[in-house]
Amino acid sequence: MANDITIAAINGKAPRIHPSAFIAPGCRIIGDVEIGAEASIWYNCVLRADVNRIVIGARTNIQDGTVIHCDSPDPRHPEGFPTLIGDDVLVGHMAMIHGCVVHDRGFVGLSSTVMNGCVIESDGMLAAGALLTPGKKIGRAQLWGGRPAAYMRDLTETALAEMQLGVAHYVRNGQAHKAALAHTLGQTEA
Repeated sequence: MANDITIAAINGKAPRIHPSAFIAPGCRIIGDVEIGAEASIWYNCVLRADVNRIVIGARTNIQDGTVIHCDSPDPRHPEGFPTLIGDDVLVGHMAMIHGCVVHDRGFVGLSSTVMNGCVIESDGMLAAGALLTPGKKIGRAQLWGGRPAAYMRDLTETALAEMQLGVAHYVRNGQAHKAALAHTLGQTEA
């Protein structure tokens, strides 16, 4: 089995990946991308930082098939829209994340979309399948859902604790996959 991962520089900027992070086969990590300690980037994700930067915090997981991009500076937005994802964030399968900020312990549900200029504050949650339109802000410990997304309710302490159990699960699971793939690749290359 070949380790089919693309990690490439563009425009003089190369990805910086912490050695403890798990990068699954099929991933494409391009340009000004920073990935923190014990983060996990799951199978077939694309992180393309060719026109701005992408930051993935420690212990954050980006689940299978997710696409993350950013947006260029322009006269109205001189800084452009980098994508900045904090520590201990859960990102569900097949999410589309573009030019936004997700603070520590945020949650982006599977198959949801987060657009330019959006902010998900700490402990905020975007429900599965939701569309967070440009410039919207999910407050601390709020749940938003729908297309377009709107406020639904505040999250309970139990829900917040369950999200952190999910973070711990993905750290362990990512390290297990990393070890299993290293073992498999080591056997086939020997």
